[in-house]
Amino acid sequence: MLLESLFGSKNREMVLIFLQAREEGYAREIARFYETDYYPIYDQLRKLEESGVIVSRKVGRTVLFQFNPRYFLLTELRVLLEKALTFYPEDLQERLLRNRRRPRRRGKPE
Repeated sequence: MLLESLFGSKNREMVLIFLQAREEGYAREIARFYETDYYPIYDQLRKLEESGVIVSRKVGRTVLFQFNPRYFLLTELRVLLEKALTFYPEDLQERLLRNRRRPRRRGKPE
């Protein structure tokens, strides 16, 4: 992780990079993407929301998180995250930027 020392947590960096790449996400989705535990990811989402960096909204039973458009350093944070994303391995960048929200049609080949 590139920004872990700046953000103080590997999980916080993963959450912010994920939201930068995909615009929004929920805790279990982010944890699955990085193949890590749910609770540390959820904890970071909660802390970022408490500090005003991100906001959440409920969609059915799912709580979606996204950047808070009113966060005073949002533009600078997004520029930093976008730059950091260019230094991630290409395969990870590709996976992050591939954003499938709908389930695959049954029987459709991978």
